[in-house]
Amino acid sequence: VGRLASRAPLRSTTSTTMAAAVESEQQPKIVIAGAGLHGAALAYFLTKRGAKPVVIEKKEVAAAASGKGGGFLARDWGSGPTVQLHKVSYALHAELAEELGITSYREIPVLSVEPGNRSKRTNDLCPWLDGDIANSRMMDADGGAQVDPRELCTKLMDAAIAGGAELRIGSVEGLETAPADGEDAEGLEKVCGVMVDGEVVPADKFVCTMGPWASCAQDWFGIPVPITGVKSTSIVFASDEPVEPYALFCGEDDRFGTHLEVYPRRSGEVYLCGIGGSEYVDPERLRAGEFPPGEVHPDPKRVEAATASFSTMSKRLGGTPDTVQACMRPCPPDAMPMMGKISNIVGAYMSAGHNCWGILWAPVSGKSMSELVLDGEAACVDLAPFSPMRFLPKAERGGRGRKRGAVAVGEQW
Repeated sequence: VGRLASRAPLRSTTSTTMAAAVESEQQPKIVIAGAGLHGAALAYFLTKRGAKPVVIEKKEVAAAASGKGGGFLARDWGSGPTVQLHKVSYALHAELAEELGITSYREIPVLSVEPGNRSKRTNDLCPWLDGDIANSRMMDADGGAQVDPRELCTKLMDAAIAGGAELRIGSVEGLETAPADGEDAEGLEKVCGVMVDGEVVPADKFVCTMGPWASCAQDWFGIPVPITGVKSTSIVFASDEPVEPYALFCGEDDRFGTHLEVYPRRSGEVYLCGIGGSEYVDPERLRAGEFPPGEVHPDPKRVEAATASFSTMSKRLGGTPDTVQACMRPCPPDAMPMMGKISNIVGAYMSAGHNCWGILWAPVSGKSMSELVLDGEAACVDLAPFSPMRFLPKAERGGRGRKRGAVAVGEQW
């Protein structure tokens, strides 16, 4: 869908007093596309500053990866420009857990596990790894944490709505623009509305937080948005008893083609990803609507492989998974998020492409983008390395998974 023909922005005529009308005119009209974690976090931090954004969501809050991700958080695993994102957002998660009553949040030690047969050298650190493992070692004793992303996303959005934000279900189809004002804006356009299901929602600021589906904004913004969707399966086991808190990053298990990441939660659930067999969905397919939010389905063969792999490692917790699901990670070629202004359209912004760290980085993305939208620049982190306007060269697959510093950890794509 291309950027739609320009026309004058619509103005509200429902104010009951002149004072209310003046106040309404002074408030920026902000529209956010997407009610996943990044849209919800942005709406939350905007409302804390007094803004009242409209959030447009095609399906429901946390419909995609924000409702199906693992929720692993790591403070010190960044490298280069992402170090600041890891550290600042890790601290913000703890603050949000306190502010919003996030019951699933907790710190958790991280183990590295070598699949294989037991031997005399096997080091047992996790009590529920009572099956076959070759070895285990402490990987990060005090820099890991976890959260259920659905709980976090839902409570962020609920708090934003309580603060004056509005959630609307609908499909964003394009932007309404007009010539921008001012000497510095010569030749530029400005946002004056967002087309939603054939109707214009008045706006002077628009933020695209649509995860892999932000690739649709390539036509709206007139810039390359080469975000690949990495479609991956995950499974969840349920335990009636509390599960001792250890996050696991397992080495390659050649028997099953897995590279498991295992996250037990406070609820007794045990979440597994790193199942292998990920499908790479190019931006053209995403723009064509091949995988709409909420319609990304698991691979039965990978469910079978992951179940078998985990069940050999944990007799206590393995067996038949209670939930099988899939989601889509948004992955730019350089594995760096796209956050910042769209410089050819005044009032247009993007916050997407957060790769496998989307849950961790959601709070800092929401806070920094709220600062950028309201103040003209971010204060909590430097967004310059993540500009959506940067040239994104093609990159061969590989090396785009989690890193602990510069060292690859877990499944790579």
